[in-house]
Amino acid sequence: MKRFTRKVMAIVWKDLVAEMRTKEIFTSMFVFAFLVVVIFNFAFELKRVELDAIGPGILWVAFTFAGVLGLNRAFVLEKDRDCLEGLMLCPVDRSVIYVGKLVGILIFMTVMEAIALPIFAVLSNLPLFLPELIPIIFLGTLGFATVGTLFSAMAVNTRTREVMLPVLLFPIVVPVIIAAVKATGQVLGGHPLSAAADWLNLLVAFDVIFFVVAFLTFEYVIEE
Repeated sequence: MKRFTRKVMAIVWKDLVAEMRTKEIFTSMFVFAFLVVVIFNFAFELKRVELDAIGPGILWVAFTFAGVLGLNRAFVLEKDRDCLEGLMLCPVDRSVIYVGKLVGILIFMTVMEAIALPIFAVLSNLPLFLPELIPIIFLGTLGFATVGTLFSAMAVNTRTREVMLPVLLFPIVVPVIIAAVKATGQVLGGHPLSAAADWLNLLVAFDVIFFVVAFLTFEYVIEE
């Protein structure tokens, strides 16, 4: 287990160092999320009641569409620089590559969300600084990134990878997004986290299923 973790962290560290040099993934994700939040804020003149109803949807639209930009770049840099074959030739199990890429995407999305959330809170005047939102956002992001990493590896070998990824991803990840939006709405509506227990259980179930399936099939996807 320690050897597996060290190998995973080596891939994560490689991606973090590359991102710190170029800042391509984080910049594109944050700028897109910021634009979505600002456009929705000025597009609708909403009362507080309406914001409570549609605010969670706006927030997760920003998170998921920005996440697609990050996922599009997860394997593109490896492919464009002919490093993907070298990564596959490393004496490690293919699952190590998957988990390493997944952790990297989670880090990028978490940083983006941590910056975009306060901006959305200020613009919308919603109480988003709630500890109850942390597990919801984490579980929703985990489910999204788990499937997205697999499909990103699948789409990178196609000519229309920028279009193919969202076409493959969103129909599969819709249950996760719906559950995350509903749970976020419950918390923003002033209800305790226990009121969103059903949606949280659904998030956990889909996260586990998606991770197991992606973990087991990544070896075949990456070799294609």
